[in-house]
This record gives sequence, structure tokens and C-alpha cells, in this order.
Amino acid sequence: MTERRVVLLRHGQTEHNAESRMQGQLDTALSDLGGRQARAAGVAFAAMRPHAIVASDLHRAYDTALAVGAATGVAVQTDPRLRETHLGEWQGRTHYEVDAVYPGARDHWRADATWAPPGGESRVHVAARAVPVIEEYVAQIDRSGTWADRPLLVVAHGGVIAAVTAALLGLPVDTWPVIGGIGNTGWTELTSRRGRSSPPWRLNVWNADAGSGADDVG
Repeated sequence: MTERRVVLLRHGQTEHNAESRMQGQLDTALSDLGGRQARAAGVAFAAMRPHAIVASDLHRAYDTALAVGAATGVAVQTDPRLRETHLGEWQGRTHYEVDAVYPGARDHWRADATWAPPGGESRVHVAARAVPVIEEYVAQIDRSGTWADRPLLVVAHGGVIAAVTAALLGLPVDTWPVIGGIGNTGWTELTSRRGRSSPPWRLNVWNADAGSGADDVG
């Protein structure tokens, strides 16, 4: 049986990350450090020779993916279903500002994958829109029959990566909070063997560092 490999890479740092400011679906740019992290990720992933690179269309993820694409020679495709969790009324506020207005709410959000910030979406909803992207690309590569130890590379956001990982592993929703945070240009690898019964995925790597630097929500 052929082993599938899916690598999920978080974007480089933004100024919002550096300021502990919650981004959600705000379309923020990479900071200078984030650009360096993205280029370092390109060097790290060049040897992997990904089959395809698909990214969120938000610029912090897309620009990270372009840096990796330039190093690997693989064109970048985008899909809006890979956008970060919509954080509703929390978007653009620092952690401290959110805690002042909604005391205890961030802790509740982290502990309950079914709970959404006011005007936002839950991790369960994020997984429901993002997992099909992975499945579609995996099916496409399956049909080609040419995995050959080359991964599908998905460039997205911390919340998306955590939700997708928990869902693909088949974890009960009440245990999803055991999947922790991931650093800027941190990456995760999931593998499965074609023909296995559900859930087919195994977690091989979590939060390996493809670049260097900071970590925060978004």
C-alpha cells in the first residue's frame, strides 16, 4: 500500500502576532521576521518536493506559500476554505482587550471546540469547511498513483491546522483541545496508507520548526 503524506504549515509572523492581537480572517501581511521565516521554510521544504501546494488566500498564508513555491518550483493554488477561524467581535483586539470585555471567554473557547466567539465560528465549523480541501487534493493525488514519498503541502493558520488535525485523526470533539498551538512556520505531518479503514490518518510530526520565531493566534 502507498503511504500518503500531508504537511500542514503555518504562515510566518505578522505584526498582529507580535502584538498578541487576534487576527481571525483579517487580511494581515507578514512582518519582516515573517518574511524571513517564510524564506527559511522554503529552504526547509525544498528537499520534500511537494506534489502540490495549496494555501489560504489570506496574504500571510499565501505569501508564505509563495516563498515555499519559489524554493520548490511548485505553483501555489489557493482555497478560501483554508482561511483562519472567523473570530467575530474579537478580530483586531489584543488578548488583553478581549479578556477585559469578555472575561473568561477565551479560556472557554479554547476548552470547547463547539463554542464560537460572538459573531464568529467554532473549530468544528472550521474543520467542516477545511477538511474537504485536504480530501479533494488527496483524492486527486491518489488517482495519479504517484505519492512516492512526496507530500501534499497545505499552508494555512494555527486554528485551521489544529481543527483539521483533530478531525482527520478522528478524535472525539470533546478531546479536540488536546491539540495545542503551533508556532509561526511550525509544521505538522499526517500520514495514512491507502485502503485503510477510517480513520486513516496518523500524526507523525507536530509543530516542527521550519523557520524561526514567534507564536500567536491566527
